[in-house]
Amino acid sequence: MSDARRRPPSSTDVAALAGVSQKTVSRVLNGEPYVTEEVRERVLAAARELGYRRNTAARALHLGRFHRIGVVSIGSSLYGPSSLLVALERQARELGYAFAVAYTGEGAGLTNAVESLLAQGVDAIVVSDPIDDRIDDPIDGGQDLRIDPDVPVLSFRPVPGLDGPRVVVTGASGVDAGRQATEHLLGLGHATVWHVAGPHRWWAARDRARGWREALAAAGAPEQPALEGDWSPASGYAAGRVLAANPRVTAVFAANDDMAIGVLRALAEAGRAVPEEVSVVGMDDIPAAAYLSPPLTTIRQDFEAIARHGLALLAAEIERSPGGPALGDLPAHLVVRRSTAPPAK
Repeated sequence: MSDARRRPPSSTDVAALAGVSQKTVSRVLNGEPYVTEEVRERVLAAARELGYRRNTAARALHLGRFHRIGVVSIGSSLYGPSSLLVALERQARELGYAFAVAYTGEGAGLTNAVESLLAQGVDAIVVSDPIDDRIDDPIDGGQDLRIDPDVPVLSFRPVPGLDGPRVVVTGASGVDAGRQATEHLLGLGHATVWHVAGPHRWWAARDRARGWREALAAAGAPEQPALEGDWSPASGYAAGRVLAANPRVTAVFAANDDMAIGVLRALAEAGRAVPEEVSVVGMDDIPAAAYLSPPLTTIRQDFEAIARHGLALLAAEIERSPGGPALGDLPAHLVVRRSTAPPAK
């Protein structure tokens, strides 16, 4: 084999394969602006194909000298993801780490976002709002996210394909949250609970729906088909109109507070009194929840505590410290207000 075949790939090779200049390759790998998304993806794809990574980055990653944590986020303005992102940045800085974010959009380019962060130089990766890219590919289901096994990874829920000796999974269990909401309504005496679910691509939505189903099954309550929304009040309103037209509906668990607000509006327009005729539970405890009419019963997540615990675990993994905090989920809390009551006799 020739020396040319044995030598590691260089940025020149990446540039040639991607059909761009070396300067463009440098801009992409340094996370600089003024590069189109199409060019960025082409360069990162070429780097992956060639197995290219800058030696300085690999060496610094191994020695833990970046003091920077990279976060992959979908860039959502939704209350939960945005609150968690703010909490992560605050906690990272308190631990002495700089903070870098790569946005994927609604599920696009998760692997590219990770590669971009690694190219910039980070000590670890946080996957803050995982959604399932594979659903969109009807042929082969897409590919699992693959991250260098030497890179510590923090995820706030289990994600198929994201595993390894340095993958840490912790957070507030969406399964437990869905179960708590449903058990609260069943405990009030409702025969069953209808569910307005988040988009199925989101692992968080699946977890909350799973908790709902498990609580129904444990109580021997019938499971009705879930109505899928997109986290917005408008989608909650659309689902609420369907539910309001069904006189058998007496209890609803919406997967977030925004959709619960839409459900409340639809019920009010249909003349279905809350909670006298229909009880409603949301999730997130957004600031407006306590000031709705009626005030909304909801599930609260402590995003500061989740970020603090998760990053403490990640920092211990970065430093290979044997004395890190105990792994485990943090509980979600039911906040009972006036949108829930026993069913009318």
